[in-house]
Amino acid sequence: MGEIAEQLKARTMRFGLDVCALIQQLPGGEPGCTVQHQLAKAATSVAFNYRAACRGRSHAEYTAKIGLVAEESDESVGWLEFIEAAGLLKSDELQRLLGESREIAAIMSSSYGTARYKERNKRNKGDRSGG
Repeated sequence: MGEIAEQLKARTMRFGLDVCALIQQLPGGEPGCTVQHQLAKAATSVAFNYRAACRGRSHAEYTAKIGLVAEESDESVGWLEFIEAAGLLKSDELQRLLGESREIAAIMSSSYGTARYKERNKRNKGDRSGG
């Protein structure tokens, strides 16, 4: 993978680490415990599934993995928005991570759309040449 992919690997890893630091500040009771668990799963999944996508053995595998990354990044946005809306935590770091999560979600959603487009074109060209 190229330089941009390496930058995104580092960025998604930093995001996962920063989210893990943030969730330690959440209250220990419910809904804090549920939010901690679900947000940690989603945010770390962004980083590790992006790494897996970069190592995809085929374009179809890449497309499937990057779709998962797009879903998990959107889920991270949702949980961070929940923290804000529920008033579980008020901090500049929460606001920064909300912005970062939205940017990552937009990048991954765009990447997924491009990958799906290329996958469809590849299939359509194959259908026309076989006949």
